[in-house]
Amino acid sequence: MTLRPEYSLGHSAYNDFLFGSLGPGEGGTEITVLSALSRLGIDPWQEAERLAALPREAAAQALSDTIARLPAGTCGASPDSAASIAARLVALLPSGVVAAVPQTEEARVASLAAAKSERTARPAPVAKPSVEAKAPAAKTGLTFWLMWAALGLAFYFLIVTLTPSNTFDTYEPWTPPRASSD
Repeated sequence: MTLRPEYSLGHSAYNDFLFGSLGPGEGGTEITVLSALSRLGIDPWQEAERLAALPREAAAQALSDTIARLPAGTCGASPDSAASIAARLVALLPSGVVAAVPQTEEARVASLAAAKSERTARPAPVAKPSVEAKAPAAKTGLTFWLMWAALGLAFYFLIVTLTPSNTFDTYEPWTPPRASSD
């Protein structure tokens, strides 16, 4: 099964930028641009494409503002160091024309929402799955367990039916002893 284009890592022109490090996060794990943008609800490849189209100074300022929106302690970057981190990372963006990143309708809508929220300096809302989206999984789980229960009952009755009896006597109805006529 092949991945949809927006989920494949074939966008090698942006990979150096997207996998560039912002610094250590909580617990000492390395925070990349890809993970930071994902945490903010921004499509990483679309943001990389947008930043690559801007002049370097404007791209560095936009990325610095995005880094500043990360929760405190996420990557240990202070507002002062966010500008230097952004300048270092923007240098990893490709220059010139890069092939457009293919996207689905859902990704396009999410990208527009992220760009709109960036203008208001608020993180984009993360869409929660609806109840209808979860219903097929619950129905599948119920079907799965009902199938196993029916299979278990069938095996039980098969074993009970085919197991030989442990009694060696034939069945004879009990009759009371007769009184003797002496």
